Amino acid sequence: MKKSYKIDVDCAACADKMEVAAKKTAGVKDASVNFMALKMNVEFDEGADAKAVMQDVRSNCKKVEDDCEVFI
Repeated sequence: MKKSYKIDVDCAACADKMEVAAKKTAGVKDASVNFMALKMNVEFDEGADAKAVMQDVRSNCKKVEDDCEVFI
């Protein structure tokens, strides 16, 4: 399953950090961040609970860039 989420981030380098953090999150098959569109596209592992995984993605993104936001 693939979903798109609105994000709030200040710079492209920060968006890259968020993308790396999202990709390393358990339950995420793939993730990409589009800084210009302020969107994060996430593909989940089969059978993963998207809502629970996105809570972890948000937490992991905040660890690498504390002033970012992922709107779930």
